[in-house]
Amino acid sequence: MRRRALAALPLLAWVPAARAGRQIEEPLADSVRGALAAAIAQAAPPKPRFDHVEDRLAHLRWLGEMSRRLRRRIAEHHTRVEFLQTLWYESRRAGLEASLVLGVIQVESAFRKYAISRVGARGYMQVMPFWARLIGDGNVSTLFHTQTNLRFGCVILRHYLDRERGDLFMALGRYNGSRGKAEYPSLVFGAQRQWAWTDTGA
Repeated sequence: MRRRALAALPLLAWVPAARAGRQIEEPLADSVRGALAAAIAQAAPPKPRFDHVEDRLAHLRWLGEMSRRLRRRIAEHHTRVEFLQTLWYESRRAGLEASLVLGVIQVESAFRKYAISRVGARGYMQVMPFWARLIGDGNVSTLFHTQTNLRFGCVILRHYLDRERGDLFMALGRYNGSRGKAEYPSLVFGAQRQWAWTDTGA
């Protein structure tokens, strides 16, 4: 009995490491820095608004299905729904697919809000602290705030996607600090498939 209990200890203690967050600090043109800072600063509540009832119902179906899939990773219902609503809002705001952002988070932090990587990247999307200085107010602790972290992560990924002229493979590599290498984009694309969803209207 004691041997079985001891054998189980490593499994109980094991927590997946935050694997990425190695973005490289690069010089930004003043216009780019200003645009990114403005995108970060624009305050708006992550409450979905819909012009048509059908769109609202589709969103609610997405929310229900994603909440079901995410239950194993974020147990508390209110926290899970708030996270998904914020993610939906911030991904749409940045022109990114919600499934892609969920895939990035799965690979980056395994959905751990307070994850810190070996190089100091923080939160769900493993945002490097230098971004808070470059385009935020410099307060690194705010990167643990859900909407702040998701907004930074989505805006940064959108920035890299624009820099790579729509090449998602290269943009993801840049986000990870491994531009041109296949491992990280492949992991994200694999994770994204787990969050893909087609609305059947049911």
